Amino acid sequence: MKVKSVEKRKMSIWEGICREFKKNWSLYLLVSIPVIYLVIFRYVPMYGVQIAFRRYQPVRGIMGSPWVGLDYFKQFITNHRFWSIIRNTLSISLYTLATFPLSIILAVLLNYIPLRGFKKTVQLVSYAPHFISTVVMVSIILQFLDTRNGLINILITSLGGEAVNFMAKEEMFYHIYVWSGVWQTIGYSSIIYIAALAGVSPELHEAAIMDGATILKRVWHIDLPCILPTVMIMFIMQCGTVMSVGYEKVFLMQNDLNLAVSEVIDTYVYKQGLTASMPKYSYSTAVGLFVSIINSSLLIFVNWAAKKFSGSSLW
Repeated sequence: MKVKSVEKRKMSIWEGICREFKKNWSLYLLVSIPVIYLVIFRYVPMYGVQIAFRRYQPVRGIMGSPWVGLDYFKQFITNHRFWSIIRNTLSISLYTLATFPLSIILAVLLNYIPLRGFKKTVQLVSYAPHFISTVVMVSIILQFLDTRNGLINILITSLGGEAVNFMAKEEMFYHIYVWSGVWQTIGYSSIIYIAALAGVSPELHEAAIMDGATILKRVWHIDLPCILPTVMIMFIMQCGTVMSVGYEKVFLMQNDLNLAVSEVIDTYVYKQGLTASMPKYSYSTAVGLFVSIINSSLLIFVNWAAKKFSGSSLW
């Protein structure tokens, strides 16, 4: 009797799943696209992560390559450039993280602009740079900062100063990288906060206005608390990429004169694994895996801290 009841229960569950799929097949089809993308481009490549623990030889394949354990991790940690690369990566990441509130400030300012046409214009102008490719963006930066024909140096020399080779100055690299990134992304990053502010109940603002609250008090006591969960989630996600600056923009801005401060983990991995005369596939994979472990640990820690102190978290 128990066997029959279990079989009936399984059949009823299966029939329920079939009915649900038939009823909402279009939604499941829509969800299947990103799921398939994640499986193919995120989970399937995990099979190749094991080359970080092997002396990978393309001729012998992954499984045929000899096992070396943590040798490549030790090699990276004991490398004489390890601390300089970590310092450069953290300097750029933390500097970029410090500009995180700017998109929130822009969203709040746009939310209180009464002129609809002006608001739309500001949104369009601030969104547009996001869609410029990295190569074009760096080309614009180099043109503006060119020693002879750059707009910035033309203004400096016209005011009686001397032309400055900005890209050759190590102390200027972080500022150029971060603030050009702010210009490119601040508008697009503010979209989610504008959407969150749109969900704030207007009744709260009406009651605050009746009580004589100023705009600043309304922002501090109504807007920010209402969008705090969204802010915390975005902050947690950004903290999870602290060790991953990305190689494209940094690599394009690099030159021999600023290499001491511009060499980050991503450009180091790119050079070691792809552009070196003798590519070190296993070594570069080990470095990439090291970064992923650090990022995952930071994500878990920041998520725990955010949940404990603000009540908002990813899980």
